[in-house]
Amino acid sequence: MKVEVRLFARYREAAGRDRVELELPEDGTVETAWAAVTERYPALLPYRPHTLFAVGQEYVNAEHRLRAGDELCLFPPVSGGAGGHDLYRLGSEPLSQAAATAAVAHPEAGGLVVFSGVVRNETGGRRVKFLEYEAHEPMAEAKMREIGRAVHARWSGVKAVAILQRLGRLEIGEASVLIAVSAAHRAEAFEACRYAIDRLKETVPVWKKEHFEDGDVWVGLQSECDHRR
Repeated sequence: MKVEVRLFARYREAAGRDRVELELPEDGTVETAWAAVTERYPALLPYRPHTLFAVGQEYVNAEHRLRAGDELCLFPPVSGGAGGHDLYRLGSEPLSQAAATAAVAHPEAGGLVVFSGVVRNETGGRRVKFLEYEAHEPMAEAKMREIGRAVHARWSGVKAVAILQRLGRLEIGEASVLIAVSAAHRAEAFEACRYAIDRLKETVPVWKKEHFEDGDVWVGLQSECDHRR
């Protein structure tokens, strides 16, 4: 299948062009495309830890499966080169710690903390098969942004905040939420990250349905976060 890759900022300069057309296998992923691009333009290889991927108008992770005709965008954190921007997103794609870290990375940050809430295989002694997440998405994103504004107001040293929530079906071991915070000092980063996840479970309208071997039950986000711990 044919896929077009667009390159931005320093990626465009390193490759000497802004578009690359690739021929990929039918099961090709974003990572497959990255490998094909860097085989042609090895100068891009050092940028991999900080690269953000997008298809259409949405960020995706490296495991995202591409389709014929997709336009894949490769770019560094979108902050005018200074590093560090807030990111709030809900979606059904697997969460990427690398993308969250890259989003909040900042040259003035001495600490960067990431919290990953992972689905466990049991709760209350009952074996969990899988989970399903649902949200009032517009309100949930608005509440996430409120949390970010509160973090910046309380800790002046915070450079950037990322809050990512997974929706849909999640298997055991998958991340359901990511919180990333960069700050001038590690204490601020730890405190702000803890505050953000606590506020998220209290105010953001997200629910999960736990599927057990002997039935299922809807649970609010408060209990869900307790379950992850």
